[in-house]
Amino acid sequence: MNREEMLEAVYQKAKASELKGGNCAQCSIAAIFDVLGVEDENVIRAATGLADGVGLTGDGHCGALSGGTMAISYFFGRSKEDLGRLGKQLRALLLAKKFHAQFVKEFSSCRCHDIQIKRFGRFFNLYDMEDLKAAVAANMAESCSMLVGKAARMALEIILEEQEKRSKKVELPVA
Repeated sequence: MNREEMLEAVYQKAKASELKGGNCAQCSIAAIFDVLGVEDENVIRAATGLADGVGLTGDGHCGALSGGTMAISYFFGRSKEDLGRLGKQLRALLLAKKFHAQFVKEFSSCRCHDIQIKRFGRFFNLYDMEDLKAAVAANMAESCSMLVGKAARMALEIILEEQEKRSKKVELPVA
């Protein structure tokens, strides 16, 4: 696949997964991994609790931002053996900051609660059956799936740009 095909594929995969009743954090990182040929079920599993502002609370940042940041960090983050070396994390932090800025520019906030209010005029508590029904009626799944697709595309674009800057393929860590 060429670059544009990869970006379109990640958008479509993330969107489709979210529409199937996915999880914004898991769907974004899973789509990025699929397009890049990464098989790491443990990382996908680790993203589970990050959905809808962490634990479906809406109180944290959007899970699509979390999943995309996890993917960026997977490729450019520091290893366990480097935890004491502050400089080893700088590249991933700068790329995550760039992703965050793009995300906020596109969606006006990084916080799930705020994004829902902007898109739907209210926040949905997905643990409450009436709110869940209201979210379905408001077509929340479709709206969020497009956001997840766009966020996955943004994150993949950052990964590919960084790869191009380094004029080599992204070196996938061996699990």
